Amino acid sequence: MQPHLNAHPEWHTGTDSSQLNWLRAAVLGANDGIVSVAAVVVGVAGAAADVNFILTAGVAALVGGALSMAVGEYVSVSTQRDTEKALLQKERFELENYPEQELEELADIYQKKGLSSETAHVVARELTAKDAFAAHVDAELGIDPHDLTNPWHAAYASAASFLVGGIIPLAMVFTPEYMRVPAIFAGVLVALAITGSLSAHVGGADKKTATLRNIAGGALAMIITFGVGKLFGVVGL
Repeated sequence: MQPHLNAHPEWHTGTDSSQLNWLRAAVLGANDGIVSVAAVVVGVAGAAADVNFILTAGVAALVGGALSMAVGEYVSVSTQRDTEKALLQKERFELENYPEQELEELADIYQKKGLSSETAHVVARELTAKDAFAAHVDAELGIDPHDLTNPWHAAYASAASFLVGGIIPLAMVFTPEYMRVPAIFAGVLVALAITGSLSAHVGGADKKTATLRNIAGGALAMIITFGVGKLFGVVGL
């Protein structure tokens, strides 16, 4: 009987790298929304009990944070996209004007990866014959020219995930005054446990460590801002 050739089962997410990057960005955006809005809300709650005042500050933090995330992501991805386009244009120019040098460069890349000189040249020639541009940009730049990141998509995704996360602590503002701050803390810590576990799952990291780190960071942010709010609330009186 032939043995089963399944020596080391591997875990796969079923998604490609670009999808994983989007999912990771969405989880991190939601996490930022949770912590940012919660910090503002508990800070203001520490200084004042007026629910309208707290709600106004929370909504301002929610909208301002989402817009900031969207603009920042748009600028960042646009810059990256412009750089990738410039590199692709440069590569296309070099292939058109220096094909032999580019062929040697491609073969050299495969030699450095462990292939013999003869095999590397065979691989380089065959890939170049099939699609020279795709072969070179993949090996040299690691860029898929047909799958460049859309800055608008990145902006929308960041803003949306921030809004979804920020709604959680904001909704807790409507709880009775005597339990408002504890409710915000409890709701936020549960939400951070979920986003911490999801981020670990997406990245293939240890869930317990990532979750505890996420909870500890969020709790620390809320404790500090609540303390600052209490301090300035007392001083204001």
